Amino acid sequence: MITAHDLLPRFLQAYPFQPATGIWRAVEVAALVNHGIPEGRGLDVGCGDGLLTSIIDAQLKGKRTWVGIDPDPAEIAMARDTGLYEQCLVAGGGSLPLESASFDFALSNSVLEHIRDLRPVLFEVARILKPKGQFLITVPSNNFHTALRGPLWPDADRARYLRAIDRRCAHIHYWGEDTWREELAGAGLSLTLAAPYLDRAETQRWETCSRFTGGLLYALFRGKQQPIQIQRKLGMRNHSRSLPRPIANLGARLLSGALDQHVGPPYACLLLVAKKS
Repeated sequence: MITAHDLLPRFLQAYPFQPATGIWRAVEVAALVNHGIPEGRGLDVGCGDGLLTSIIDAQLKGKRTWVGIDPDPAEIAMARDTGLYEQCLVAGGGSLPLESASFDFALSNSVLEHIRDLRPVLFEVARILKPKGQFLITVPSNNFHTALRGPLWPDADRARYLRAIDRRCAHIHYWGEDTWREELAGAGLSLTLAAPYLDRAETQRWETCSRFTGGLLYALFRGKQQPIQIQRKLGMRNHSRSLPRPIANLGARLLSGALDQHVGPPYACLLLVAKKS
């Protein structure tokens, strides 16, 4: 069994300018890997720069081949450089240039919450999956806002604060298990697992760290550019810029306090597994 403690140094090493994201991803990937990912041919829906899935794949046993899709050409170019994928395609999830029933599984890690019209994506993923193929999804849940600490000042407007978080994170959907079950069923996918992760302490450690990293940069740019655009402008989004492992280990020790607390609900996120009917 792998833990978030095991993974946090690796994420801090790979993403030195995103320590808050490292906390979130360490918990998320531990939940995903411990559940297990099928062997065979997999589609990485919204693969981004490919580093995240490379870290996931390195923790797994068995044989898998990956195809990555993302609508951002710059991210796809970086994903190709990882050497993980047999093919990387510039494409949106609602129109996949892939054969029907040609994948054993699909993975979407912290992607679907950003897509306004999700139904075409779910139908397309169902189409390319083989019978009994699995779709593994990680997303913020309907408890995300509840798990946050909120504004630092007691008299500040919490609703305004939450709207600002949503804009910065580009979150559109916060669905609970029942909504996901219904939406997946409409696409011919049966929900077989809905497991919560990222408890209140872990969520608030992410929140605190992000105030002084991505949140600060977002404020300095007056909210006119998304974090990924800011990272590119400042030269932060570059696979060659990684932390030495000893420094990443030290950073992990400083940031990992919340990973020991296990305070329980509310949990901010859901790991979902759906099977093609």
